[in-house]
Amino acid sequence: MKVNCLIIDDEPLAISILESHAKSLDYLHIAGTFTDALQALPVLQEKNIDLIYLDINMPQINGLEFLRALKNPPLVILTTAYREYALESYEFDIVDYLVKPISFTRFLQSANKVIDRLNIAKEHTMKSLVQPHIFVRVDKKMVKVVLSEILFIESLKDYIKIHTTKGHVVVHKALASIVEELPSENFIRVHKSFAIAIDKVKSLEGNSLEIGSKTIPIGRSYNRKTKEAILSGVAMASKNDGRSKT
Repeated sequence: MKVNCLIIDDEPLAISILESHAKSLDYLHIAGTFTDALQALPVLQEKNIDLIYLDINMPQINGLEFLRALKNPPLVILTTAYREYALESYEFDIVDYLVKPISFTRFLQSANKVIDRLNIAKEHTMKSLVQPHIFVRVDKKMVKVVLSEILFIESLKDYIKIHTTKGHVVVHKALASIVEELPSENFIRVHKSFAIAIDKVKSLEGNSLEIGSKTIPIGRSYNRKTKEAILSGVAMASKNDGRSKT
């Protein structure tokens, strides 16, 4: 992992020390140094910056004022000779607060905190990209079925056929069992032989509904709750409701 950093400090010596510390860590890349915070704005807008080493006590605009003006700031480590700013600085959810002179040991501790933060953010991003799904056994292999692609599920006695936007799979499983695995707010059983994805319903007429090119019957005992679920967009029926009914 490469961490792109900016150093903003009005003292050239302080910048030099931070650059020296950063060069000892392969994962830190100094993308720019500035003695004036306002000069760093174009770089923050144009480049992917992960971290700012930001001095507090600077002319024209101090570090906290500069940070307050940023709309979506990257991670920030404050560097200062003044301990009294520590309490105020934590309103910005900073990673760390380094008091000058900054030793390499203290610098390394703060850099490790940055890596922890970035790893957590990356993990959250990856989880958000994973589409909700289930795995079903088809013959001798486990097949992934993305929930958002399911149209409806049809019972074939001891088997079920899962119809999706990309085709279908036949699984040796009971309809009641597969319905138990699906989120009840998105899927509902509408007949002894059918369960549907609520958001895939195109139309509703009498005791039937349309999904794709298929007309699916609605069982008498499922009628009220099915229509309520479709019209509201949320399944209200219990998964266990009426399993043996028609």
